[in-house]
Amino acid sequence: MTANLSRRRLLQALGFTGAGLVLAPSFLSRALAASPTEPARRALVTVFLRGGADGLSLVPPVEDDAYQRARPTLALKSQGDHAALKLQGVFGLHPALGALMPLWEQGRLAVLPGVGLPVAPRSHFDAQDFLESGTPGRKSTADGWLNRALEDANADAPLRAVALQPTLPRALYGNSGALAMGRLGDFRLRQGGDARQGFSALYAGAVDRALKGAGADAFEAMSRLDGARLAKLPVSPGVTYPGTPLARRLQDIARLLKGDVGLEVAATEMGGWDTHVAQGVAQGAFAKRCDELGGALAAFAADLGPRLDAVTVLVMTEFGRTVKENGNQGTDHGVGGAMLALGGGVKGGRVHGRFEALTADHLQDGRDVPSWTDVRAPLAEALRVCRPGVDLSKVFPGYTEGTPLGMFT
Repeated sequence: MTANLSRRRLLQALGFTGAGLVLAPSFLSRALAASPTEPARRALVTVFLRGGADGLSLVPPVEDDAYQRARPTLALKSQGDHAALKLQGVFGLHPALGALMPLWEQGRLAVLPGVGLPVAPRSHFDAQDFLESGTPGRKSTADGWLNRALEDANADAPLRAVALQPTLPRALYGNSGALAMGRLGDFRLRQGGDARQGFSALYAGAVDRALKGAGADAFEAMSRLDGARLAKLPVSPGVTYPGTPLARRLQDIARLLKGDVGLEVAATEMGGWDTHVAQGVAQGAFAKRCDELGGALAAFAADLGPRLDAVTVLVMTEFGRTVKENGNQGTDHGVGGAMLALGGGVKGGRVHGRFEALTADHLQDGRDVPSWTDVRAPLAEALRVCRPGVDLSKVFPGYTEGTPLGMFT
């Protein structure tokens, strides 16, 4: 019996019924050390829009004439048909994100256009790897920026880092404990003597000494962290989550936060943003994704209520899209995109960062929105809000901070 096989059999013996459950090696021993009823810490929640979401449609510069000329069929307008929701300056918000406007008006939602990697791979794989590792241009980094941010955190929280998705995201790779699950309700133990006896027998014959020694503690820890119980926590009165995958995942994150299990970092994702063909304007494929995103985030914020003050949410993507629409009424891989931030510590009701008119002399390679803001800048500032005292030189090695964005308080 190999150590890897033993760990797989461990999960089976524990009775986890959902596919895609992943535990980092250090998770079990730490889980028992702390009470799952400790007060919730300030949490950072990341939502990754995979595929390269079009920042010029999420947060369109509707009053920029160059934008209107570059997109004769895809540009949103400042009024009339295909009108964006008014934000600040030249910017609007995609109308399908209307569920987020109350958060903007309350000063709890901020936007950052022209943000991205300081390198321009225009490849999904490379761009996602560079962003999630936190080391743009370097492919040899083994761990992720979110995991490194936890190295100075309280190591005794039972569920301090969780990904609500089938596999652990690249940003959470590393030595700090992290866990991935498809659904919170799948994180549970089978009850009864057979499971306990099978678990004991597994460890009695384990070759891996560390695995064998952790047996009793691990079983007790998993007994405490009952996802089935947490999944039954009620939604706040008057709140209804949409029936979409992202909404279900954010609802599970809200349950973990309300369950006071010590959650400090949560990550999830949403695909479908690679809009090369038939992107649409106020309606269509892109608008459908925006509707799903806005509805899920708005429900999450409403469900948390006052707890949202202790939660910071970042919505990011690997890159933006070309300024000009292509011949298929879509857009192609670009460089600078857009980021949304909402919740506690966010200086909302504002458009942050730098943005220039989209004339040819301001574009990267004559075709793309540049990364006027290095994506590590808002990530670093968010970490200061959520993880005071964090060593940013370890989280983002080789990165030198510039003028503060002022996006967080």
